[in-house]
Formats: sequence, C-alpha cells, structure tokens
Amino acid sequence: MTDAFRPSATGTVRIEATPEQVYALITDLTALADCAEETVAMVWRKGDSARPGAKFSGANRNGSHSWNTTCTVVDAEPGQLFSFDVRSAVIPVARWAYEITPVDGGCQVTESTWDHRPRWIVGMTRFITGVADRTAANAEHIRLTLDRLKQKAEHAAEPGS
Repeated sequence: MTDAFRPSATGTVRIEATPEQVYALITDLTALADCAEETVAMVWRKGDSARPGAKFSGANRNGSHSWNTTCTVVDAEPGQLFSFDVRSAVIPVARWAYEITPVDGGCQVTESTWDHRPRWIVGMTRFITGVADRTAANAEHIRLTLDRLKQKAEHAAEPGS
C-alpha cells in the first residue's frame, strides 16, 4: 500500500480456506456485496474483473438512507491483496483493502479502510448515510464483513460443497 498513514478502521480474521479461494470471493463483486453490511450491490463498469484501473459502482443502504459510489481498483494481486478507492461523484471517500496472508491450514485476512473525505464534507455525510460516527461504524462493519467472508469461504472449502 502506498498510503503513509494508518487506517481509520481495520480487522483481521483467520479463514480455513486457501488464499486463492478467499481472493476469488473478495474479487467476486456479488459475493463481496453479500458479505458487506451497507453495500447491497456492486457492478463492474470499466473492465469485468479485478485489475488495477478497473471500475465498479456500489449501491449502498443504511435504513432509509441510500447512496451510490464509484470505485477504482488500485491493487489486484491474486491470493494476496485487493484494494480500491471510493468516490462519490468527484469527492474522494475512502480506500478499502483486503490483505491475505497464508497461514497453516488457510489464511489470515485483514480488511482496512482509510477515510479520504475532505473535512468540509465529513459533517454532511451523516445526512447522506445516516451514520454519525463513520469510524466506529466501519470498525463494526469490518467485523461483520469478515465474519460473513469466513463463513462463506469455509463453507465453500468444505468437501462436497
């Protein structure tokens, strides 16, 4: 990663599946949206797979609040790293990254986000998303996403699945 500052939220989970299996789930936009808390759909817009420069749109919902984003893939290293930058119209929002490290019997996945919103918009985003504390919400969303990813990956890795 080229970011020189620490993520605003991060979490790690151990998954009993190969790094390649987990990477395939993370870069399958439908599977990733299924694991995410606020994202309800993701669709490739430029390109049709994870590679630097590819773009996808994200449809997001929190209760009665909904918003769309445009994401650009930054890193796509199979079995190792998938990251993307998020924008809302022309405004930078965040970077999200999934780092995969092999461990005995599977892998460890670390999901992180960096808040890239300009200061002037931070207060307004609560009216768009319904979230007052984005850092706390993202920390909880990461925990939930990683739990769902673990369940999905381990179920897929079971013999006969």
